[in-house]
Amino acid sequence: MKHCPITKTLVATLTAAAFVAASVQSVRAQDEGAGEQVVGVVRLTPEVRTAITKGLDYLAKEGVQKADGSWGTGNNDVAETSAALMAFMLKGYIPGRGGRYGVVMENGITYLINKGKAQRGFLGTPNNHAGMYEHGLAVLALSEAWGQSKNPAVGTALRAGVDIILRAQSTLGGWRYSPTPADADLSMTVMQLVALNSAHESGIQIPIATIEKAVKYVKSCQEEGSGGFKYMPTSGDVGFARTAAGVMSLIMTGQRNSKEAQRGLAFLKAYPDKKFEKGYPRFHYAHYYAIQAIYQSGEMDFQKWYPKIAATVVSMQAADGSWNGEGGPAFATGMSILIIGVPYRFLPIYQR
Repeated sequence: MKHCPITKTLVATLTAAAFVAASVQSVRAQDEGAGEQVVGVVRLTPEVRTAITKGLDYLAKEGVQKADGSWGTGNNDVAETSAALMAFMLKGYIPGRGGRYGVVMENGITYLINKGKAQRGFLGTPNNHAGMYEHGLAVLALSEAWGQSKNPAVGTALRAGVDIILRAQSTLGGWRYSPTPADADLSMTVMQLVALNSAHESGIQIPIATIEKAVKYVKSCQEEGSGGFKYMPTSGDVGFARTAAGVMSLIMTGQRNSKEAQRGLAFLKAYPDKKFEKGYPRFHYAHYYAIQAIYQSGEMDFQKWYPKIAATVVSMQAADGSWNGEGGPAFATGMSILIIGVPYRFLPIYQR
């Protein structure tokens, strides 16, 4: 099995070109608790840097993170907490190791650990159709924290979470809403594939057969003529969000050069520019996957794509530093930072 070395402000008046210099520049992340990493992809402008800092400050603001360490409005706290944690890690902040956000992050990770302990490894919300999506996102966050945190309980919770995913794979090769094997759909399958890939990169052993069956399912959801991906192999229309998710999962599992991944990339690049507009359906979900897929597609594609989505995301930020969108403010804020912050490339999932 192969793996990739794996949101109406003044800025709304700026042109997309203002967000990226014409030539490729280096970016250095030099934050408290973070190492220094040179990224020869794109030069982040002051507007993007300020938006990310304001977003992280919002997430760390007293009263935004709850007493139990979670973020959220009570409906999808695991998902909101996981997205918030990954936003901090994107900038290189390390859980529990001082700096501006160390304690905030450690409290968030403790919330996920306690959730897993209370639910025998399951990290999602029981009896919630998004339960396995939350679970996969939490496994992803714990995987990214595992190599940084000194807390051994992170590894225990991560392994238990991975076991839940492995046991929940259906005979179709994919995953569905429940942590027990049943049906499958593309969205849920991609989330589990991304989580398993990240866990593998953090040192957790994942059976090759599990990945191979999941990849086969993802490929079966592609419409051969258009190259777009459907919700299920025999149902649902092709769409931008689904295609972004499908392509990214294939790239992360060593399928970058497969005909399915290449057809999917062509579909994404040819899709009308309405995809960059505010209010586009499933905005954060779609662009979380799409920006990673385009980043992996190559320098030229990324240089054309990133300024457009960065301009839109920054223009959507509220005065308090948050973003609104599907999944709640902490989720939308975390995802927005993950989208515009791809050039930092601290998380293994962003490495080419």
